[in-house]
Amino acid sequence: MMDILLDVVRVKAKPGHILELEFENGEIRRFDLTPYLDRKPFNRLKDCSSFFGAHIEYGTVVWPGEIDIAPETLYDLSVPINGTEHLRTTHAENA
Repeated sequence: MMDILLDVVRVKAKPGHILELEFENGEIRRFDLTPYLDRKPFNRLKDCSSFFGAHIEYGTVVWPGEIDIAPETLYDLSVPINGTEHLRTTHAENA
């Protein structure tokens, strides 16, 4: 569990309701939103166009319609992305 509150500084919504997150400490982590999609208000994000509206406000991820998720939840329940894997994914997306 996280001892200090870290802001999210970058988010990228990816297929499969995955968020790629960068925190202010430089860590890049992956969060799977799928388990939340049957609960309000996240059920409104099942539609991919809504999910891909993810952006940063006040250090956390928010979506249109006043949907947000706490940065400590994002950090605690996400998994680190191996730097090489992240670079490989980024290069493949830019190709």
